[in-house]
Amino acid sequence: MENKDSNISRRSFIAAGAALALATELRAAVPADTVRKTKLPGFKPLDLRRLQIKVGAERPFKAVHISDTHIVRADATEKDPRKLDLASRRYIHMAFGEHYLAEAVAAARRDNALLLHTGDMIDFVSNANLNLVARYFGSDDWFVSSGNHEFSKYVGEAREDAAYKADSYARVSASFPNDLTFASRVVNGVNFVAVDDVYYNFTTEQLARMEKEVAKGLPIVLMCHVPLYTPRHHDVELKKSGGVCSYETGVPDEKIATWRAPRRPLSKEEEWRDRRVQQRADAPTKEFIKYLKAQPLLKAILCGHCHAFWQEPFSQTAVQYVCSATYKGEGYAIDFA
Repeated sequence: MENKDSNISRRSFIAAGAALALATELRAAVPADTVRKTKLPGFKPLDLRRLQIKVGAERPFKAVHISDTHIVRADATEKDPRKLDLASRRYIHMAFGEHYLAEAVAAARRDNALLLHTGDMIDFVSNANLNLVARYFGSDDWFVSSGNHEFSKYVGEAREDAAYKADSYARVSASFPNDLTFASRVVNGVNFVAVDDVYYNFTTEQLARMEKEVAKGLPIVLMCHVPLYTPRHHDVELKKSGGVCSYETGVPDEKIATWRAPRRPLSKEEEWRDRRVQQRADAPTKEFIKYLKAQPLLKAILCGHCHAFWQEPFSQTAVQYVCSATYKGEGYAIDFA
């Protein structure tokens, strides 16, 4: 009879090898001269920082939380030279995303852990990016929220709003494992709720759906891409940006009033470049956040976007955990209890 432990070990080895083999395809999707010119440090071990989050689960379970992978593939199927050029330029910054994604998947398989991703799995919309993530999402147990880059066509080339997102929404969502506007899933008595706030806003419809999730009476872990405003995180991110913005949803108006104005006057058509306009909370967003703060069933918030770890209380019952970026080799290994 085969030893049970050795059988588990062999399965883990095979799973890890398959995941890493999938990542090696990157070179076929990025021009060789770009790879040669990329000046990056060597690989470091994947840093999955341990968290224990007590949410009132029916029984303990594990999850791997990653964010901001920024996969940067493009190939000839696009018939769009701009996509190939974009992949070459962005690869220089995000080269290790696939390597660490494969390692995170292998780690989750070893621990029989749920895989959670809080947005920017891809860096921009392309056939190659979406084909790859569809393969990843189709082979493991994932629950995800979307990021702003999920719907980005050429990265920062235009005003990103509901109309911009609609152009690629159907194409992108077909490759992802759950609804990208609002989705929920119960795991061991814990209600994971993924909500789209990629353009720094929530909607009246999302609030109505959130109220229905609260009515289930289960402890809630909220997942979104952009962190919700917390005071200390705001100050840290504002300093990092040189006073331009804090990259959070729901920043109070009096805080935004302290942000630095653009260096040159902007036309009406360019106002989307002003972070004070882009990130100002509208009335539905303020109402959504006010509602969340009053919900004792909200136990944790998982998010990303800022490419750096941060933990801070959001309400009397919930701590917000900001995950660093996969392409930096960083994420969370969470024990839910």
